[in-house]
Amino acid sequence: MNKIAFLEISEWETEALKRFPGFLQIIDLYPEALNLDNVSKFKDYEIISCFINSQFSKEIIEKLPNLKFIATRSTGFDHLDINACQEKGILMSNVPSYGSHTVAEFTFGLMICLIRKIYDAYDRVRETGSFNLEGLKGRELFNKTLGVIGTGRIGANVIKIANGFGMKVLAYDKYPKEQLSQELSFQYVSLEKLLTESDIITLHVPYNSETHHLLNKNNMNLIKSGAYIINTSRGGVIETEALYQALKSGKIAGAALDVLEEEGDIKEEQELLIKGEIAESEKLKTLLLNHIFIDLNNVIVTPHNAFNTEEALESIVATTIDNIDSYLEGKPMNTVG
Repeated sequence: MNKIAFLEISEWETEALKRFPGFLQIIDLYPEALNLDNVSKFKDYEIISCFINSQFSKEIIEKLPNLKFIATRSTGFDHLDINACQEKGILMSNVPSYGSHTVAEFTFGLMICLIRKIYDAYDRVRETGSFNLEGLKGRELFNKTLGVIGTGRIGANVIKIANGFGMKVLAYDKYPKEQLSQELSFQYVSLEKLLTESDIITLHVPYNSETHHLLNKNNMNLIKSGAYIINTSRGGVIETEALYQALKSGKIAGAALDVLEEEGDIKEEQELLIKGEIAESEKLKTLLLNHIFIDLNNVIVTPHNAFNTEEALESIVATTIDNIDSYLEGKPMNTVG
């Protein structure tokens, strides 16, 4: 029998798995993420399901001799070393579409909260009891130009919502979908044109070597003065220091970030500092700047929460089980790499 481990398991997932009693009986559940300290614990497993905090680096994969299949319970798979897995003949699958509506809706939640200063208004009333409107003037979404970077499932749903607000949409994608642009009445443009003409920019691309620092110190100056940036994709697609400088100078009016560069280290930074393991100056600078973002009045930071709805979470579990069942039947689905 194939040995199957579910890592990073949470209470809600355990509850969701109870809907599949037969499957629940053949898997082992672990709350921790995979890392170098605990990898030996999982050396006998042939199938491992994980979330984004488990790092399948080449070094870790070498220590998992029986591993044949990884089922990540996420859309993104930058935590998997694709080349190392392929060299070992390890198949990988993801959950490609669970958050397509969920993340798109959250994107607009952040957008409205930021541009209409909803949190500021709420916080003022709650903390001070003041109903003074000074400093709470926002801007409408109607007739604004929204720049959508990445037109996959999430990006397409963002565009649908934008149409409902009466926004003009420009999009950039390495692989344009002309039929989609006709159906949803938006225009594909170059990244440079999108940055120059958009009032609001929202990112919906996977994180990889091509999208690393897609927005950076070299092109951030192209962004329309007074524009806003929303990021619900991956923190690494924006160069942290470049964004900070653009916010500090007033070039960018505000940002709403559900993801941060080095966010994994943000969660564990206390441990890292105690152990003295932060050695790279750029990494340390990014960690410090992330803290500055949290304190800036024109920045909203949320804890990688865009995917977090009942519907999406149930879909994650169901799709992951389908991925594993399909692999066991010799017909793998939703494969990556």
